[in-house]
Amino acid sequence: MTVEKVGVAVVGAGLVGAGWAVVFARAGHPVRIYDEVASVRDGVMALIAANVRDLKKFDLINENPDVVLARIAICTSLADAVADVGYVQESVFETVAVKTKIYAALDSCVPAGVPIGSSSSGIPASAFTELCATRERMLIAHPVNPPYLVPLVELVPAPWTDPKQVDAVFALMTAVGQAPVRIRHEVEGFVLNRLQGALLNEAWALFEEGAASAEDIDKTISVGLGLRWSFMGPFETIDLNAPAGVADYAKRLGPLYHSVAQSRTLPKAWSADLIAKVEGERREKLSAADLDQRRAWRDRRLMALAAHKKKATKELGS
Repeated sequence: MTVEKVGVAVVGAGLVGAGWAVVFARAGHPVRIYDEVASVRDGVMALIAANVRDLKKFDLINENPDVVLARIAICTSLADAVADVGYVQESVFETVAVKTKIYAALDSCVPAGVPIGSSSSGIPASAFTELCATRERMLIAHPVNPPYLVPLVELVPAPWTDPKQVDAVFALMTAVGQAPVRIRHEVEGFVLNRLQGALLNEAWALFEEGAASAEDIDKTISVGLGLRWSFMGPFETIDLNAPAGVADYAKRLGPLYHSVAQSRTLPKAWSADLIAKVEGERREKLSAADLDQRRAWRDRRLMALAAHKKKATKELGS
């Protein structure tokens, strides 16, 4: 596959699938969307249109929103969606059974040689592609939601994935403005969710111990660690946080982090009682009825951040 304006099929039209449609359409690719649930298919264009128009307001697309939206079509059959495309992005419900079923169907109808990426956030491709005749072209292409605002994509091959297919998807993702990273082999949770999981597990444990409220734990990230993490990762962060760099930081604070890690040698599952307590605090701050409105607020804040980073990259050259 060359990085041209190939047709792209998005299979699964939920929040992630809708976000992928925006990613490819704004980059100039014709997109066909398929979902086996008619009500999901019927409602996805309204969601996509709202997102594209918001992007225009933040100057994150150059074209008229109607031009971008005209590249997207809804299909009522999987075969129609994947006919003659150059790439398939699967984003169906995340269970092994559901993915195994859809990959069996994709195996027989996607044009020969076309890579198929899965938006799976934790299930490895080997769990649902092993029996596919064309499994060498199947891999994980895991985004961060919403993918049209957060560009990271984890590319994770199964043991049988052809490296050339990974290269092709890497090139495509780069060309459409995403930021792909190569995960060298399958690991449970991939990299993003292992890192996020370490932070989440500690957050739940600190809350359960009564060390801080859910709001204050969130604030520690949103107005603390998260400010640096919005433009640099953990290794660069510590490299800049000690006079002589990362080795100096490790010498100074390595023993502390080792001691902290040893204090969690028997991690506990998130109990129903613990979840209920966090849920109670969150619902005091934000009612369930307001979740969609807050998600829209989040996306607009991400748009503002993306616009700032775009401007800063041009000004600073990095």
